[in-house]
Amino acid sequence: MSKSEIRSSQLLTTFGPGAMMDLPDGSVVIGGLDNWQYPAGSIPLVEEPRLVAKLRKRLEKPTLVLRTPPASSDDPTVGKPGIVVWRFPRWFLVQNPEPIAAGNGNRRPLVPESKLDNGRYRDGDKKHDVVPVRFVRACQHGHVDDIDWPAFIHGYAGGCGGSLHLEERSTTGALVDVWATCSCGAKRSLAQAAVKGSKALGLCSGARPWLGSYSHETCNLHGRLLIRSASNAYFSQTLSVISIPDRKSPLDEVVKALWDDGLSVVQNNPALLSAMRQIPKIATRLAGVADADVLAAITRVGQGVAQIAERPVKEVEFEAFAEAADEMGSDQPDGDFFARALPKEIWEAPWMAAIQRVVLVHRLREVVAQVGFTRFESLGADINGELPDELSLNVKAAPLARDADWLPAVENRGEGVFLLLDPAALVDWLQRPAVASRGRLLDAGFSAWKAAHPNSTREFSGLPYYLLHTFSHLLMTAISLDCGYPASSLRERIYALPAEGGKPARFGLLLLTSSSDAEGTLGGLVEAARRIREFVRRALELASLCSNDPVCAHHHPQAHDHAPLLGAACHGCVLVPETSCEQRNEFLDRALVVPTVESTGAEFFKGP
Repeated sequence: MSKSEIRSSQLLTTFGPGAMMDLPDGSVVIGGLDNWQYPAGSIPLVEEPRLVAKLRKRLEKPTLVLRTPPASSDDPTVGKPGIVVWRFPRWFLVQNPEPIAAGNGNRRPLVPESKLDNGRYRDGDKKHDVVPVRFVRACQHGHVDDIDWPAFIHGYAGGCGGSLHLEERSTTGALVDVWATCSCGAKRSLAQAAVKGSKALGLCSGARPWLGSYSHETCNLHGRLLIRSASNAYFSQTLSVISIPDRKSPLDEVVKALWDDGLSVVQNNPALLSAMRQIPKIATRLAGVADADVLAAITRVGQGVAQIAERPVKEVEFEAFAEAADEMGSDQPDGDFFARALPKEIWEAPWMAAIQRVVLVHRLREVVAQVGFTRFESLGADINGELPDELSLNVKAAPLARDADWLPAVENRGEGVFLLLDPAALVDWLQRPAVASRGRLLDAGFSAWKAAHPNSTREFSGLPYYLLHTFSHLLMTAISLDCGYPASSLRERIYALPAEGGKPARFGLLLLTSSSDAEGTLGGLVEAARRIREFVRRALELASLCSNDPVCAHHHPQAHDHAPLLGAACHGCVLVPETSCEQRNEFLDRALVVPTVESTGAEFFKGP
């Protein structure tokens, strides 16, 4: 198969292990981590102690590390770095359509790979091109396999050995018009396999083709029809953190960076420090530092590695943004993280009264690691930035490898703007009867969703999250029209931290843009943030009236269960590209942000 290339960041999102992908000369499934090949003697690691500590605890692998995907190379001295892919599916449609006698459609022979001759189908003296069939079967545990076409057509009563065809009885492509037929006269519509709860495809085979041969496992679920290129065929399960350096102890940061290079063994045997200092990388970073200081730092880091896995991902980030120093004219961004608060006189306005602080994040580093993947429904991080520990959304994450002590990760560098909201204002807002009434309505919608997903461990996000999340979407849309970045390149992180451990409730939001293939971004978002009061005013004005009003404003999630996690929210006002949203366009309601035509009285902002 010819060489094909994709961006490294796509391997953690769209085309990770287990994903199906169309190449110019066929369809494949991306191989697992066991089949990722790196240049000889060069395995690039990603250092991020907070993320590594959490993943080690979650996967119960104390030696787990993060690696960047292998980069392609034309250098013959480094071997053949890259990712192995496996041909899938192994059933094909022959490209010689025949018209159907009765109807406007056509039919094409359906053949297995064993009947191909050098990738083409021989029919007498003629050879015909083939294309992979677009239908496969999968299950909620991530397994995927070819449909047993003879068994499906004959109702699992045994095949007759006749020739098979796939008929398309119209030009719409609808499943009700797609039929699998046999020359014996047996036939079956693909629509029968698409019905929820259908057993038409039989029991799942437990196939995991991305892990190679002999990787099947026992599965007691029934197979579900899946279109290879459908958006629900692959959902990457990732965990991300924003790198927050410890400014109070620079030596600790150095020790953390060298922890997996050998310093971790010194924690239990200090006498090994001298030997570790002989390693060139460690010797360079610790040159001129006394042994006593290094040992003290190793002790602190060793204790901290066990502790940082316990702290919520977003709590550490929120503290860094909320405590950022005031902006100084001569200070310049440096390192992986640089944030400065914008003087209040620059952004102060009546409609900004509920905002306490605006922080310009000139430079940030985000590390994203892939943990697994799901099919049919996503299983991403919750509103606190943590991955769920149990079965959720009726699906289970599939593994990336048979047995690997590493996970793929990428480093994204970029910029952002952080808004800190006044917690007292939110507490007062929550006490209003109209807000409580709106909360009961949204909670009823969540209960309806929960009833449809009985195995889910998801919890109601709470009204503060609805408010911040919706306001974030509105602000993203307003800023994207001016900052030079398209809306799809902007992303959000919502911080709705409850009161606990003697700490009060804390609320904020971060809008960011980042890239894995450049050292930072162009500064357009930070410059736009200097005019944040204009964008907030514009966002509030646009939110008050939707092009789909009054239908949008009067949407009640309890009554309209097609969108039970949405209040007054639709594509005409609040929804953004799913790559920009941390909750896939769920938990949104602009009636909590501004007055709408329904006049619920639950709005937080009174408008400009």
